[in-house]
Amino acid sequence: MSGLARDNYEFQKVIVVLGFTLMAIKFFAYYLTGSVAILTDAMESIVNVVAACIGIYALYLSAQPPDRSHPYGHGKIEIISSAIEGTMIVIAGLMIIYESAESFLHPGGEIPSLDVGIILVALAAVANYAVGRMAIAKGKKNRSSALQASGHHLCSDTYSSIGIIIGLAVVYVAQFMGYDARWLDSSIAAVFGAIIIVTGLRVIRKSADDTMDRADEDLIREVVGIINEYRHDDWIDLYDLRLIKYGSNIHIRMNVVFPKSMTLEKEYLEASEIDEAVQARFGDSVETAIIPVPCRDYNCRHCQRNCFERVCEFESDLDWSPEKLCNRHPHSPSNKVTFRK
Repeated sequence: MSGLARDNYEFQKVIVVLGFTLMAIKFFAYYLTGSVAILTDAMESIVNVVAACIGIYALYLSAQPPDRSHPYGHGKIEIISSAIEGTMIVIAGLMIIYESAESFLHPGGEIPSLDVGIILVALAAVANYAVGRMAIAKGKKNRSSALQASGHHLCSDTYSSIGIIIGLAVVYVAQFMGYDARWLDSSIAAVFGAIIIVTGLRVIRKSADDTMDRADEDLIREVVGIINEYRHDDWIDLYDLRLIKYGSNIHIRMNVVFPKSMTLEKEYLEASEIDEAVQARFGDSVETAIIPVPCRDYNCRHCQRNCFERVCEFESDLDWSPEKLCNRHPHSPSNKVTFRK
C-alpha cells in the first residue's frame, strides 16, 4: 500500500467512526425530543454510515498493488464508490423532503427538550463540517475521488443539519411565546433537502467524468510546469501528453522528440530524467510511459544543440503550454525554412 493510499484509507476510518458516533447522538436527540426533523437528520446519518463503509472498502481495494488480472491497479473502484455515495446523498435529500412534507401535513404537538436537541444536532453539524472539509482537501491533495465524495457527503449532512437547527430554533422561540410554528420546521428542512440533492448530483456527475477519463486540467498544468522546469536542449519537442487517474495513482504518457543521432542507451537515460522529475513531485503514485521520436529537419528551427546534421538556423524555442503538449501531433513545420549557408 503506497503512502497516499494508506493516508486516504486511515482518514476514511476516522469518517466511519465519526459516522457511527454522530448517528447515535442524533437518535438520542430524537429520543429526547420526538422531533420529526431530528428523526430525518438521524435517518440521513444511516445513509452516511453505509456510504462511509462503502468508501473505506473502496479505498482498501484501490490501495492493493497491481496484479495479473488488474495490471493498472484497482483505483477505478473509487469511482464506483463515489457514484454510490452521490446516489445516497440524493436519496437522503429526497427522504428529508418526504419527511418534511409528512410533518407539514400532519404536525404533532409541542416538542419537549427542544433546547437539548438543538445543541446535540449543532455539535454533530460542526463535527461533520470540520471533518468533511478536511476529507475534501485531503482527497484533492491525494487525488482520491472516494475521499472527496465522503467529504461532500459529510458537508451535505451539515447543510441539512443547519436547516433543521434553524427550523427548530424558530419552533423553540415560537413555543416559548405560545405560538405554533411547526410548519416552519418542515419548510426549512425541505429547502435544505433540495440543496442536498444538488450536491449529490454534482458528485454523480464528477464520477461520470472520471469514468470517461476526463482530463484533469489542474493536474495537466502541474505536470507541464514540471516538464518546463527540467527542460533542456536534448528534449527537442514534446507532444501527445495524456494523463489517466486510477484512484490516487497517475499514469502519464507522452511522445518526446530526441535527436535522431541519439543512441538507445542515451534515449533511455533521457526518458529516465523525465520520469524522475515527475516522480520527484508525485512520488511512487505516478507511472510514466515515454515514447521516443527521432527529430526531423524542421525541428532544427527550434533546436539549440550543436549538431552536424543541422539543416537550418535556430529561430525560437517552442511554446510548451498545456494546450500545445496535449496536442496529438508534433509542432507543425512552417512553409519557410532558412537553410544554413
